Amino acid sequence: MFAIKTMSIRLAHKPRFLSALSKRWKTFTSLFLSSFAIVLLVTACVADPSQVQNASPGASTAAGGSADSITVYTALEDDQIKEYLASFQAKYPDIKVNIVRDSTGVITAKLLAEKDNPQADVVWGTAASSLLVADQQGMLEPYAPAGLDKVSEKLRDDRNPPHWVGIDAWMSAFCVNTAELKEKNLPMPKSWADLTKPEYKNQIVMSNPASSGTGFLSVSAMLQMKGEQDGWKYLDGLHQNVAQYMHSGSRPCKAAGAGEYPIGISFDYRAVKQKNDGEPIEPVFPTEGSGWDIEANALVKKTTIKPAAKTFLDWAISEDVSKKYAENFAVTAIKTDVPIPKGYPADPLKQLAKNDFNWAASNRDRILEEWTKRYDTKSAPKEG
Repeated sequence: MFAIKTMSIRLAHKPRFLSALSKRWKTFTSLFLSSFAIVLLVTACVADPSQVQNASPGASTAAGGSADSITVYTALEDDQIKEYLASFQAKYPDIKVNIVRDSTGVITAKLLAEKDNPQADVVWGTAASSLLVADQQGMLEPYAPAGLDKVSEKLRDDRNPPHWVGIDAWMSAFCVNTAELKEKNLPMPKSWADLTKPEYKNQIVMSNPASSGTGFLSVSAMLQMKGEQDGWKYLDGLHQNVAQYMHSGSRPCKAAGAGEYPIGISFDYRAVKQKNDGEPIEPVFPTEGSGWDIEANALVKKTTIKPAAKTFLDWAISEDVSKKYAENFAVTAIKTDVPIPKGYPADPLKQLAKNDFNWAASNRDRILEEWTKRYDTKSAPKEG
């Protein structure tokens, strides 16, 4: 397993960075708050009951008459959550865990909307850039979880105690349906440049950067790799071939797997998993490099912080669950003996494109405004 000790993440000058990040997120947050206001008020964005992972039935008989209960906000994939939580439930059967799962953008907007009355106890597996926004608003409680010394310094906040701690990194990847390519007599794309070729017109779906962290990291990567002028020219060309921008990081890959479209611009875990599950999907890691971000955890600042919330964060970087992360992702915060999952590049660190987090965060609002002006006509309808 590759550790990430050699990775360079530019997070210097944090006070200036966080101030700029807060300003640049105002419009982004406003878009989400208006788009999802009804959902937040009516359903509180609670995940489907089948996705809420609770403690064992016997938990209510614990000492004191009831089990501890914590609410965890997460952008982890639905099919990861149950697998990851199994070891926590086995070790702490008296702690009831209520999972609220949604895309990164929705989770971020929900946290900010609840600033004066926070509902979550913990944020788990959500983009570090989003956690920095919440931190600037004074919403995170510094906490050093047990085992912090094993976490790569490049995947955690450098303050002591840290305000957030990473668990892994995820990167952009293409999900290519080989059966659909054959039926449509299309070549296999290998690069970002390939996706602008005329033969792929209306054959591509992509995550919407205004609602998906995966979508944003791909757009940011293009603007950083090519420079803004050429980056927008590239995105203009890509737009000609995109049939729809979907409001989820995983949805484009699922659509490709179902044969709805030949190509979905998604992220590594989803592409690799669908291939390994037997779908006619070929994961493609573009030759120019992949955009990426960090999945991270944090303790939410509340009047009363439950001990169970800290217990959860201790567990969330433990060896047991870190091995589970490593089964799904090639770059993890804690080094394990788990081999790189089949389907990833042999050296995943080399696949990560240049990523200036300061620049991306400081310009996020401007990027999203420009992207929306240019391309929003092809955005999928918002659910709910």
